[in-house]
Amino acid sequence: MRFIKILLITSCALLSLVTLSGQDAIYSQFYISPTLLNPAFAGNSKGAAVTVNYRNQWPSINQAYSTYSVAYDQQWQKNTGIGIYANTDAAGNGALKTTKLAGIYSYRVRLRNKTFIKGAIEAGYGQTAIDWQRFVFFDSLDPFDGTNSPGGVSIPSAEVPRDNLSRSFFDLGSGLMIYNPLWYAGISYKHMNSPSIDFIDDDTGRTSQLPSRLTLHGGMQLSLERGNIGEYGTFISPNVLISKQAAFWQVTAGAYVNVSQVFGGLWYRQAGANGDAIIGSVGVKSGIFRIAYSYDYTISELTIGSGGSHEIGVSILFDKLDTKDFPYSDCLNMFR
Repeated sequence: MRFIKILLITSCALLSLVTLSGQDAIYSQFYISPTLLNPAFAGNSKGAAVTVNYRNQWPSINQAYSTYSVAYDQQWQKNTGIGIYANTDAAGNGALKTTKLAGIYSYRVRLRNKTFIKGAIEAGYGQTAIDWQRFVFFDSLDPFDGTNSPGGVSIPSAEVPRDNLSRSFFDLGSGLMIYNPLWYAGISYKHMNSPSIDFIDDDTGRTSQLPSRLTLHGGMQLSLERGNIGEYGTFISPNVLISKQAAFWQVTAGAYVNVSQVFGGLWYRQAGANGDAIIGSVGVKSGIFRIAYSYDYTISELTIGSGGSHEIGVSILFDKLDTKDFPYSDCLNMFR
């Protein structure tokens, strides 16, 4: 079993190295990482917001994929927002790692009454790097003992490290969102410039690029109590997220429920032609803090033996220090 895990995760990392056309990680708790979903969320709150997210995907397969990020955004003026985020995605227990730092500027326009349209642009600097020491090649695997010989000695590989083990790139993205007190809809376009992320020359003359990612998302907020929702409120927010990157696409649909200081949700994710996961989450709010945990129960052929996926999200919303401006007159409270 250990040999199979080593072989699987090594194959994943090597395929990423050769093709360099993998997909961005998208948090299941997208509502606690809104600016990573769509830069138009920058300045969504009257005060500053800080979010921290961590995702551990398929932990039973030698920590196959892990993603972590930190983001900050705030209103700059009444109709403008700014933000910054840092994100790291590691595959193959760190064998292939991509890190990105990006800045965001957003601007909103009132269409009529309480309906707004908001646009944003983001610009970032990224680096993809290989940790050669973490790669396991086929010539260093024993059929029965994995990476060691029967005597317990590591098996050396004849593979020679490449000269260039990192690649830097400039990355552009944009977003658009329309919303009012009942519903919202948005679109984001990541990697607009399809930056080159070549590591090696494969003698074909082709260059490997980071494929652009198009995401559509939307939902509603339905109050479950009379009057306004107050600081925390009781409401349900059904929503859907559709994302496409190169030939890969996925759809996530479900609902977020908030009852005073407790919230949670249930979603279903379809990846291509296959059912991928059922996602459950639960969390609590206290003053300016919000913390949540979610678990992706794998229903694809990979099965629960992969360990599913675990996420933890924490947000700090500083405008809750002063509640006189509540409630917000929109339907975006699940993102705050």
